[in-house]
Amino acid sequence: SLKEHIYSFEFPEHPNALLKFLKLLGTHANITLFHYRNHGAAYGQVLAGFELKEEQVSAFSEHLNALDYNYKDETDNQAYRFFLSNK
Repeated sequence: SLKEHIYSFEFPEHPNALLKFLKLLGTHANITLFHYRNHGAAYGQVLAGFELKEEQVSAFSEHLNALDYNYKDETDNQAYRFFLSNK
């Protein structure tokens, strides 16, 4: 079954950063959440959710590593579960 996985990213502030992200992910996962914030820094903070089957998570992580943006899996973060989860 599908489960939402939440990741935080540091997106570099340069043209095509989002396009690179979307092209690399392709059709590997449904995006369920995308929140971008920047306050004039060299990197924008992104919180993104993806709908994945458990057997997809390892391959999805490989795609994220190939992206070469700093990221962290926030799926088990208590703040996420409290504020964003519908369970």
